[in-house]
Amino acid sequence: MSIVKINALTVPDEQREVLEQRFASRAGSVENSDGFEWFELLRPVEGTDQYLVYTRWRSEEDFQAWMEGPMKAAHQGGGAGGAGGGAGSAGGGAERPKPAATGSTVWSFEVVQQAAPKQG
Repeated sequence: MSIVKINALTVPDEQREVLEQRFASRAGSVENSDGFEWFELLRPVEGTDQYLVYTRWRSEEDFQAWMEGPMKAAHQGGGAGGAGGGAGSAGGGAERPKPAATGSTVWSFEVVQQAAPKQG
């Protein structure tokens, strides 16, 4: 079964819009990766200042290949925050912008059960 990576990003209120814009401008940076299945950026509603970056992968190997290839290249070149790893840094000039997040923790899970809406 698939694996899920959740990156919990601590984002101060004044950086929320910056983070969301950086993810919006990532221009499909993860969608074309082999083994990629799903991405969601979850905005906190109450009780926390942590955004959750949810990605789902066919295997741990597919996730690691993305981390070592496209994600690493995007961050070294000042690309948008990665779906599974980055803290929302982006840009394109010689000077890298300050990260929007002040902290990051990655959680890993195996999918052991799943359900989809009944087709009908």
